[in-house]
Amino acid sequence: MEEKTAQLYGVWVGAATDGDGVAPHQHDMTESFDFDELITRGLGQLTRSFGTAPVDPALGAQALARAQRRIIAANRFGVPALAHEECLAGFTTWGATAYPVPLAWGASFDPGLVEEVGRHIGRDLASVGVHQGLAPVLDVVRDPRWGRVEETIGEDPYLVGTVGAAYVKGMESAGVVATLKHFAGYAASVGARNLAPVRAGVREFADVTLPPFEMAVREGGARSVMAAYNETDGVPASADPYLLTRLLREEWGFTGTVVSDYFGVGFLETLHRIAGSPAEAADAALTAGIDVELPTLRCYGDALVRAVRDGAVHESLVERAARRVLLQKCELGLLDGEMPEPPERVDLDSRANRALARRLAEASVVLLDNPTNALPLASDTRVAVVGPRAHDPLAMLGCYSFPSHVGIHHPEHPIGIEIPTLWESLRAELPDAKIAYAEGCDTSGDDTSGFDEAVARASEADVVVAVLGDRAGLFGRGTSGEGCDAADLRLPGVQGELLDALTATGTPVVLVLLTGRPYALGRWHGRLAATVQAFFPGEEGGPAVAGVLSGRVNPSGRLPVSVPRTPGGQPWTYLQPPLGLAGDVSNLDPTPLYPFGHGRSYTGVTWSGFAAPDAEIPTDGSYDVKVTVTNTGDREGSEVVQLYLHDPVAQVTRPDVRLIGYQRVDLAAGEARQVTFRFHADLSAFTGRTGRRIVEPGVLELRLSASSADVRHTTRLTLTGPERVLGPDRVLRCATEVSPAD
Repeated sequence: MEEKTAQLYGVWVGAATDGDGVAPHQHDMTESFDFDELITRGLGQLTRSFGTAPVDPALGAQALARAQRRIIAANRFGVPALAHEECLAGFTTWGATAYPVPLAWGASFDPGLVEEVGRHIGRDLASVGVHQGLAPVLDVVRDPRWGRVEETIGEDPYLVGTVGAAYVKGMESAGVVATLKHFAGYAASVGARNLAPVRAGVREFADVTLPPFEMAVREGGARSVMAAYNETDGVPASADPYLLTRLLREEWGFTGTVVSDYFGVGFLETLHRIAGSPAEAADAALTAGIDVELPTLRCYGDALVRAVRDGAVHESLVERAARRVLLQKCELGLLDGEMPEPPERVDLDSRANRALARRLAEASVVLLDNPTNALPLASDTRVAVVGPRAHDPLAMLGCYSFPSHVGIHHPEHPIGIEIPTLWESLRAELPDAKIAYAEGCDTSGDDTSGFDEAVARASEADVVVAVLGDRAGLFGRGTSGEGCDAADLRLPGVQGELLDALTATGTPVVLVLLTGRPYALGRWHGRLAATVQAFFPGEEGGPAVAGVLSGRVNPSGRLPVSVPRTPGGQPWTYLQPPLGLAGDVSNLDPTPLYPFGHGRSYTGVTWSGFAAPDAEIPTDGSYDVKVTVTNTGDREGSEVVQLYLHDPVAQVTRPDVRLIGYQRVDLAAGEARQVTFRFHADLSAFTGRTGRRIVEPGVLELRLSASSADVRHTTRLTLTGPERVLGPDRVLRCATEVSPAD
């Protein structure tokens, strides 16, 4: 029994036990242990060998290999541990490429590019002996005040599911286990507070929260799922047999491992208080279906062994979990008897990685507005670059990048990768321009003493580039990131006041936002020469954004989250039924300033050749929608064609519109391409009054759009025949095809 339970927990070597750890409760949940004695039983996982402190990747690979040899030699069956690491926006270790955050993935609307990123990250993990990556995050944004919005892909389940499944495919193709987070409901917390209870209804949970996970399991091939911290309607996800066993395994056919979020099993006792001891917490988690306790030993060790021998926990629960863990180790080749030798040289920030990071960063920058054609900037202009995010490398990175996550605790170490700031990048991009710089203020805080210098530089310039936004951090140490939730959607600190002072100079102001969430911008609407949004665009984000400002890059990103007009009135996403929209029953208007899917370009694109007459199809039928997009400008560009569903009458209230298909189309100057969407009736399904997912006969409207609010063409479909109840074999995505125009 000691050997079986040993396969069910990880060990976090080097984790702090004195209260100085990365996360709250880490010191409470981390007990000291004798590693050499412990591994005589075997060991399930090694936690973050690379991601706990700065370590040279080659030396880290050698140290991990030595630890594995010790584990193999110490336990009776010679079974090594499975090593896992964080990899939300790149391998979270010193010297590894920092890619754009997942919210930027969503802004790219490019699953193929994200799949390539997942493949590169997976190869880097595998190259140093890591077997499992804790990504992607598939939570759907429900309230943008939540600190972990930067880790999500967006506010629409179809976008999250398609992009997230692509990342999973990429990572799994490299032989690394992808781990879906956080299953499920975590992002719908009350008041947008981290770990707060979730009060989502059955339909919201089924139709918004769960589809991305189902897509990543069924289409992405994910081999691990992480149970979420939250409770939904009083039941913690880590103790929910319906969620972790019946739905995930029996209905969706998942056969991999379920792991706890860090300390999640122990939290059943200490935070949720549904267990009175570590053994009771272990019983609840194993019964629900959690196979592995992460990050380190607390509940699945000796306390569990005693409970099994005392008859308090069924031995079959341990057998079931151990079998799943060992089967996965077998799939990974860990039972083959030999461990590969570590590489002598390791490059986790290769030229290929950086080029890929640049491509994704460039594809994700969103031009929100350019009313005066202030962009692109003239090559010989006088520019005042102002703002707290203009000359800080960390302005480009999210909270799960190594420099922001761990590196800040080790200031004696270099950052480990090259991260050009936007000020540096703009100087390189516009060598003939005269570029001045002033910080103006800090990212947070109320000090306005730098305003005078900032205003002076602005008054001397032809144009101001105001670089504002977030500082990523953890648990209150930043303005965005895990545990850094916002009371409202005002720009942090006095950045809004700085922007007021800059616009008051009369010099045209181009606002550049480097953030982890959307912020309310209605206060400056009509006062800005242009507005550019980048969601923590990674180590190559500076050159990417500078390229958009100079015109070298034609902006092609689209909003994965709505940008609000006012900072209050949240939560709000575009997925609203009629009473969630603006109306005469309330004085508050939640209509966003910039809607989901919005983004502008430096070239013109026309939509023509719409081919989708009104028609009837059966409730199990399909229908093709076609449109031709033509680049009418003199430079290459991209269009993102979006297909939305409007259901005029249904047995339960439905979102006014919701995304059911999209296609990014790259177009040379003057080029035309035809885009075909194959709509299947299953894509109209929703959870009906009986709690079952159904396709209901009746009238639907398909809307070809440039955003959720910019409709270009519509067609009416009438679904005929009986109401259909759908099972797990339902059609999950709208097939698309891009072909030369006729």
